[in-house]
Amino acid sequence: MRELTIMGQGIGMAFRGLRPIAEIQYIDYLLYGLQPLSDDLASLQYRTAGRQTAPLIVRTRGHRLEGIWHSGSPMGLILGSLRGLHVCVPRNMVQAAGMYNTLLEGVDPGLMIECLNGYRLKEKLPANLLEFRVPLGVPEVVKEGEDITIVSYGSTLRIVQEVAKDLEEEGINCEVVDVQTLIPFDIHHGILESLKKTSRLLIVDEDVPGGAAGYIFNKVMEEQGGYRWLDTAPRTITGQAHRPAYASDGDYFSKPNAEQIIDVVRQMMAE
Repeated sequence: MRELTIMGQGIGMAFRGLRPIAEIQYIDYLLYGLQPLSDDLASLQYRTAGRQTAPLIVRTRGHRLEGIWHSGSPMGLILGSLRGLHVCVPRNMVQAAGMYNTLLEGVDPGLMIECLNGYRLKEKLPANLLEFRVPLGVPEVVKEGEDITIVSYGSTLRIVQEVAKDLEEEGINCEVVDVQTLIPFDIHHGILESLKKTSRLLIVDEDVPGGAAGYIFNKVMEEQGGYRWLDTAPRTITGQAHRPAYASDGDYFSKPNAEQIIDVVRQMMAE
């Protein structure tokens, strides 16, 4: 349980030609292994003009677990410190397997953030699990719609999917987009294509305000020029600006929840 040592060993093994998958039990504890990941691993190909690589995969998990030290979401920290790693945020374990397969074929390092509530799912096992690949940087539209584009990932994405079913009964047809990877992010501008259809954008993220939601907002609004297609102001729903409060109620109200998403979507549709 010494994250700094685990990361150093993983980087050293990758330097020597192995393909290690190093584990940090919960995403909150990535902080203790951050220094070598940021200073040594993320900058390696840049510092050596592509002549060196260390294809380490760091596996961790988080979100939707109770307790202030096991349910954080330091995505802003990751996005600011680990440019140079692929950052994968699968919504379930089948998608995670496809991302592992893709990373293992390349020479780039990657961070895999599995969602804890994905462990409670019963999923169909693909017959081609070892051949299954998920392309990095390509969002997936998991539900098509015409009224509003809701962008999310990981644990909160399934909350959005459940909300979308309830809103459909009210006549609100949501398009739900799973970003799948935060780095690289939407390399073909698929979210923009969704926005051209719906003209409304809602970003749902477990990180604190201005974290990963701010990153996604910048990518879609500024880089993709999404503001040109808006009929109403874009919105973000994030976690609260503190560690999750204790117990089930504390976890529920510290992070985006179904009632909150429904209220915001109704407001946006009424504008």
